[in-house]
Amino acid sequence: MMLSRRRLLHYAASASALAATGAIPGYVASAFAGEEKRVIPWKNWSGGQSCTPAMRAAPASEAELADIVTGSAAPVRAVGAGHSFSPLVPTEGTLLSLDRMSGIVSHDAATHRATIRAGTRLGAMAAELAERGLALDNMPDINKQTVAGAIATATHGTGAELGSLSSFVTDLRLMTASGETLACNAETNADIFDAARVAVGALGIVTQVTMQARPLYKLKRRTWIVPVEEMLEAAPELWKKHRNFEFYYVPYSGMAIGITNDETDEAETPEPVNEDDEGLRQLQQLQEWLGWSPATRRWLIQTLMGGMEPEERVDYSHKTLSAERNVRFNEMEYHLPREAGPQALREIIDAIEANNVEVFFPIEFRTMAPDEAWLSPFYRRESCSIAVHRYHEEDYTPYFSLIEPIFRKHDGRPHWGKLNTLKADDFAALYPRWNDFLEVRAGLDPEGKFLNPYLKDVFGVMT
Repeated sequence: MMLSRRRLLHYAASASALAATGAIPGYVASAFAGEEKRVIPWKNWSGGQSCTPAMRAAPASEAELADIVTGSAAPVRAVGAGHSFSPLVPTEGTLLSLDRMSGIVSHDAATHRATIRAGTRLGAMAAELAERGLALDNMPDINKQTVAGAIATATHGTGAELGSLSSFVTDLRLMTASGETLACNAETNADIFDAARVAVGALGIVTQVTMQARPLYKLKRRTWIVPVEEMLEAAPELWKKHRNFEFYYVPYSGMAIGITNDETDEAETPEPVNEDDEGLRQLQQLQEWLGWSPATRRWLIQTLMGGMEPEERVDYSHKTLSAERNVRFNEMEYHLPREAGPQALREIIDAIEANNVEVFFPIEFRTMAPDEAWLSPFYRRESCSIAVHRYHEEDYTPYFSLIEPIFRKHDGRPHWGKLNTLKADDFAALYPRWNDFLEVRAGLDPEGKFLNPYLKDVFGVMT
């Protein structure tokens, strides 16, 4: 079909409008000659963080990225899927998307290692690895994040003997404030490697990583419901016995939903309908209807949950470990010494019920293995994590303010991508290699090009 000049202009105008919304990768906010420069606001997934950067950019190569890093307004912050709830991304300077730097570069069939561009979404990475007969040893429960974003914040799944995604990284490429790209691993730039595996974007821009994978494998996922105290008593045995173990406590119910995953050679079963979102909406309605009567609410939830039979599913690991999360929320998650986890959760439940907190989102309990990344919350410590959530339209401050002292009492380290109130001195007390990280950061970025106001607070950098 031939395009008339009028139709072509119409399509061009439509494309320009899409670009202005960020729908076209690679768009850089700019203006035609004589026009005022447009600015495009940004919000994270939950809507809790926002900014209006002076420029947005989406480089397609390291060369393009180097030009942007060295020539654009600071602070330069990279954004992936916007799934961080803490203020890691907001900037009045330059907002980078690495969506055009995505995909698997190569893989080694002998070592089972894969080199992956930083902007690759975890779900797409898992699917591409599966096509090559590979899988990571673990996956988080949300797979929308980019590889670089997940590594920067030590994003993790669950499993007492399984580390975060950062622990699977064997090599990475890091672009510094000077535009230089450094190759880093355990032998080359080793200190930078240990710092950069979890660095919240404070050292520079990670452009690609090599990750240790393994041959594709299947898991049998089992889900069941028991009283929460029974689950807490059994938890130490469950995290020892099963490859992956986690559970969710449903507020004001006295009940917990347990989930285990174990390797199997059984045939895949049909994928069940995801009813998690509908379940959350029902819990929300119960809060609205019966918030005035916790006892009635507890009785009704126990009645509804008590009749549910255990469920099993068999599928490839990346399909059973990650799930869709469509009901938006804000989140606080702390990582505690593993042995402290059950008692900490008991105290959180008591605090919620004693203060009649209006909350319906289940509380998540997981376990993780130690690792060696300097700013990993799991640095040389067997850990469990407890996460509390608040519906995105509700004020999370009173709830999180009530719970955070319990996390801190038990020597908790916050998830880098989740909400917390800690400052530089607090972090310094929690991380044995904190000062080493600060030294590496200052050497790579002495002018603080990659630090927004929040990160200057975190690292104690004076403006």
